[in-house]
Amino acid sequence: MASKGYDMTPTMYSPDGRIYQVEYAIETVKRGTLAIGVISKEGVIMAVEEKPRTLQSTDVTQKIFQVDYHIGVAAAGYIPDARVQVDNARFFSQGNRMTYDESVEVATVAKHLADQAHQFTQYGGVRPNGVSMIIAGVDQKGESIYVTDPSGTYVQFAAIAIGAGSDDVNAFLEKNYKDDLSLEDAAALAIAAINLKAEEKGGIKDIKMAKVSTESKIFEKVSEADLQKYSQNASKFVP
Repeated sequence: MASKGYDMTPTMYSPDGRIYQVEYAIETVKRGTLAIGVISKEGVIMAVEEKPRTLQSTDVTQKIFQVDYHIGVAAAGYIPDARVQVDNARFFSQGNRMTYDESVEVATVAKHLADQAHQFTQYGGVRPNGVSMIIAGVDQKGESIYVTDPSGTYVQFAAIAIGAGSDDVNAFLEKNYKDDLSLEDAAALAIAAINLKAEEKGGIKDIKMAKVSTESKIFEKVSEADLQKYSQNASKFVP
């Protein structure tokens, strides 16, 4: 690709209307391991593929974060950038609670994070964030999932995958997703979707998951025992 110096800054368009630094950041996302979000009639599911090193502690999830009681984030790409954005989202969410005495809406957090990402495409001396994030939760309006990307775009989805191999996984989700999924079926679908591209089919060893149920509106990590239970239903989604 002949960028001819137009990729030296995110503030410059190339003659064919491209911002190379933003495109490079989006390419970084495509090289990250999978992250998936699925809405069900009973809540939302966030699932990620994590491949820990041999002696690494697996108790702490590296790619799923809690923003507020009712909102979580799953990230793909350059995870340090995700951590900074999640800290920003937490501060914003708590500020909303202090100002308005109510929990922030998922869409408001998604727009805020997209606005922050967009700022890094407008100034010299900075680089775009190399991460996409799935913002999922249950608020006053019900269950919702949004995806932000390095350009500052944010889009709402019923089910979505980001990261390496996401095109094939999204085609799989489009084929198998239904509006009336239970929370358990949504979790099983997410496991089947990750295993679509995994080296070890049908396993849960490299899968981490969190959920927010419509009833509790509380972010919860999914235990390994529950993952094992959900994975038994994943076979009905296997192509």
